[in-house]
Amino acid sequence: MDNTLALPTSSIPTNRLVWTGRIISGLAVAFFVFDAAMKLVAIAPVVEATTRLGYAASDVRPIGAVLMLATLLYALPRTAVLGALFVTAYLGGAAATMVHAGQSALFPVVTGVIVWVGLVMRRPQLRALLVTGK
Repeated sequence: MDNTLALPTSSIPTNRLVWTGRIISGLAVAFFVFDAAMKLVAIAPVVEATTRLGYAASDVRPIGAVLMLATLLYALPRTAVLGALFVTAYLGGAAATMVHAGQSALFPVVTGVIVWVGLVMRRPQLRALLVTGK
């Protein structure tokens, strides 16, 4: 049988995949750190937007702290999977809040997908688990 259509076995595609995943994850981390920092500082527009969604102004900083912790866990390779789970839970809460407020939940859902795509691309073990189930 002719194997001319077989995929190359070099590490270049895997290396590119890992770096693409790192870039995607890095962009997500940058967004989450910025969002969490704005909440931790509790600037007026952030507090106002949060209260319009039905939360108390005193909830803004704890929400920011939870996001910052989840983001730091996601950014560290050793705890990235746990961090992705926490970020996904946070985004689930954001999606539920948006639906409750009568707004589209598309942004938090798409952001959650991006978090996992970046993680799977940078973690060969997760890719193998998805492909082989082992």
